[in-house]
Amino acid sequence: MLREHQKKRRRERIFKAALALFRERGFQATTASDIAKAAHVSRGTFFNYFPYKEAVLLDYGSQLLSGLKEEALRRLARGEPRLEVLKWLWDELAEGTMREKDLLTPLFYELLNPDPLRAKAAFEALPLGDFLAELLAPLRKEGRVRQDLSLERIGRTLADLYFLTALRWAAYTPEKDLKGEMRKTLSLFLEGALAR
Repeated sequence: MLREHQKKRRRERIFKAALALFRERGFQATTASDIAKAAHVSRGTFFNYFPYKEAVLLDYGSQLLSGLKEEALRRLARGEPRLEVLKWLWDELAEGTMREKDLLTPLFYELLNPDPLRAKAAFEALPLGDFLAELLAPLRKEGRVRQDLSLERIGRTLADLYFLTALRWAAYTPEKDLKGEMRKTLSLFLEGALAR
């Protein structure tokens, strides 16, 4: 029990040191050795907890997504309409991406990693599509979402649109308002996904 607690604390220390360095120096300029030194562990210990430095970002993205999901569920419990909660979530994703561009952009690229194991790890750490499908499921039962496509496909396609819109924004038009771009993307998607 004590050993597990120590391992958890060490992992958290490495995680916090990595995020601080990523914010201070930038993700690309920070090495695993830098993180290990800042966390007061060996480089090998860093790799025992995180097999590559992008894995730190997977944990970070997972935490952000969990927080958004909890708030979305609270809003639903208060009786907010599902489509309004979806729009709120979409805006929050855009705002968070703008605020954390330097951390989230390399995380999103991890979803496109040519190494299938790493891409799968990123996909599993960021189950946005699954949550979007869960969010839309009651609308499907009401006949407000298309019946000819699986909810899994709808949710994952919507998540892909978010990730790709965010990557395109970060790479080509960071001066634009991502929230506005994301709203246009969501509107286009909903026109095709909602039942007529």
